[in-house]
Amino acid sequence: MTAGHDRRLVWWLSLAQLITWGSVFYTFALLLAPVERELGLGRAQSSLAFSLALFAEGVFAFPVGRWIDRGHERAVMTGGSLLIAAGLALHSQVHGAAGFYLAWLVLGAGLSATLYTPVFAVVTRRFPQDFRRAIITLTFLGGLASSVFIPLSAWLIATLGWRSALLVLAAVHLLVCVPLHALCLRGAPPRPAQAAPTGQHSPAQLLRSAPYLLILLFVIGMMGITAAIPPHLISLLREAGLGEAWVIAIPASIGVIQVLGRLLLFFFEHRFDLHLANRLIPFLIPLALAALIAGAAHPFAGLLFVLLYGLGNGMLTIVKGTAVAQYVSREHVAALNGAMGLPSAVARAVAPVLLGVMWTRAAGYRWGLLVLLAVGLLAAGALILAQRRALLR
Repeated sequence: MTAGHDRRLVWWLSLAQLITWGSVFYTFALLLAPVERELGLGRAQSSLAFSLALFAEGVFAFPVGRWIDRGHERAVMTGGSLLIAAGLALHSQVHGAAGFYLAWLVLGAGLSATLYTPVFAVVTRRFPQDFRRAIITLTFLGGLASSVFIPLSAWLIATLGWRSALLVLAAVHLLVCVPLHALCLRGAPPRPAQAAPTGQHSPAQLLRSAPYLLILLFVIGMMGITAAIPPHLISLLREAGLGEAWVIAIPASIGVIQVLGRLLLFFFEHRFDLHLANRLIPFLIPLALAALIAGAAHPFAGLLFVLLYGLGNGMLTIVKGTAVAQYVSREHVAALNGAMGLPSAVARAVAPVLLGVMWTRAAGYRWGLLVLLAVGLLAAGALILAQRRALLR
């Protein structure tokens, strides 16, 4: 096992990430209006499909992780790409709510085997001395998925209709992602001989360890915040009194700032202490929320928010993706990260609803933002405690 990582392999896996995030995760919003018109669904009914996909992704995350830990990464990710192709093809043929929901359950199962959690585990197993840098590289193209596929999918839907557009996207998975995973993931490292099913360092023991539970708290808290903000951000900025140009420009800038944050990590992470960076990065999210709460209608506060939130969210992907390997276990990283799938999916599904419930006509989103600020501070503190407990062992 070499100290570095295979750049060609990582970039090919990055391409699959761009396609998967873009063709499924970001295309859903573009499908809502035409699917609702043709199937006669309301917004609540159509939105349920995405929640079902998140639920399925969470349910399958743990068994997917166990299979990867056992050396079956090629079968897992190739099968996941086949499931996504099948789900997109099924989606193109639906004529009622039941078929629509079934298609997104299939897609959710496919996502559990193809998105960041499984691919992070794959590169961690293959490049144990350089997995963090490989993970940073993986997120570059993934971070550009919305920029590439929102206009591409919108063009396909406008030109071909949503049913034919979905068949084109299914074909992309069959012709690109399936062979890519099947060819690139040959020769997976075997399961380590010491990875016994029981014992001091078994997954069951590690799932109950203090560092793991604290990292779980960190992940759930941060996932809740980053899921709650996007669907409410436009309304939040308008209520703050910002002009319409700022209301559009601020959310549009976040994706670019996220990629910038990952670039900063890629080029400068060797110049500062890794563990110090892991302690500081999560605090960018509550600082961003504090700027939004304190700044009210001032455009400068909005710019400060997008800078802090974009940088924090971009780099948080790396911190969340590497925390278990760094502070709990590299040997069982796929299963341990997979066990976070369901609680994370619940947090992502519930948080936007709770932020909406906390909105009031008199105070707007202020109380909800204060709650998110407290959650962010608690989550960042949990990671610091996990780090201390792990490094003292």
